[in-house]
Amino acid sequence: MSDALAIALRAALPHDMPAIADIYAHAVLHGTASFEIEPPDAAEITRRQERLLGGGYPCLVAAHGPEVVGFAYAGPYRARAAYAHTVESSVYVRPDRQRRGVGLVLLQGLVQEAQLRGFRQMVAVIGDSGNLGSIRLHERVGFTHAGTLRAVGWKHARWLDTVLMQRALGPGANSRPE
Repeated sequence: MSDALAIALRAALPHDMPAIADIYAHAVLHGTASFEIEPPDAAEITRRQERLLGGGYPCLVAAHGPEVVGFAYAGPYRARAAYAHTVESSVYVRPDRQRRGVGLVLLQGLVQEAQLRGFRQMVAVIGDSGNLGSIRLHERVGFTHAGTLRAVGWKHARWLDTVLMQRALGPGANSRPE
């Protein structure tokens, strides 16, 4: 049985920040999904979440009982006004729960929440072109490949690519935004 069947998806709450910080710290220190080098502490994670929520962006956690096993959020793709209807997705899953359906539940929920908020495009900026798990996850949720930026990040003593993927939300580009 996959963990996805026992996952509760909900809005991230202030008491979730230490668990979110721990999950993200592991990704920063051991992975290539994030190009940060030093993990932020729970106070900084809280500040980041408050900025996202203040901007009307969704922040979700996947919980298995009382445990937070993953988190996802959508944030601004770029700061300029013309990008206001486009968001960038971020999904992180606790290492012992990866490849068990948790990321799929989070990303599907994030897409749904972003659509409900009226966003029109979602972009994934996937660290490391070798991150096939993330690339396949995004494909399963309807993202298509939009490009690869070669050797744009230096982490863990090697050059890393970023893979850009994109999917429309709601009516996408078929009508003017509201």
